[in-house]
Amino acid sequence: MNGREIIKHFEGCKLEAYRCPAGVLTIGWGHTKDVKSGDKITQSMADFLFEQDYKEAERQVQEVVTALLTEQQLGALTSFVFNLGIGQLKVSTLLKKLNQNDYKGAAEEFRKWIYSKGKILPGLVKRREMERMVFLDA
Repeated sequence: MNGREIIKHFEGCKLEAYRCPAGVLTIGWGHTKDVKSGDKITQSMADFLFEQDYKEAERQVQEVVTALLTEQQLGALTSFVFNLGIGQLKVSTLLKKLNQNDYKGAAEEFRKWIYSKGKILPGLVKRREMERMVFLDA
């Protein structure tokens, strides 16, 4: 599994705006920018927005990670940023350990990012475990 597949598996695709478990208005494959209640899009627009969002998340990861990454590791981190935002990665122990070339330690940090509004979300538990496994399958 790669980064795109992780995201699509956990986000799913909805062509009408909805609130995700964290309460954020979302559409398509987890797109959140400028989404308004009642918005509708086509599948081709959802796919277009996904590619834009994915490439932006990937660029952001590459901007803050100084350690060498495999494609699998980059994909796992891109899924993480796609879901949580670059701000969360920037302040994380995951990034600190990774940039110290502690790949195993960084991988274990994925498991800490399973909360939304103070509650453990089962979907996040599964997603972080998938990201961790893909990250380690370097």
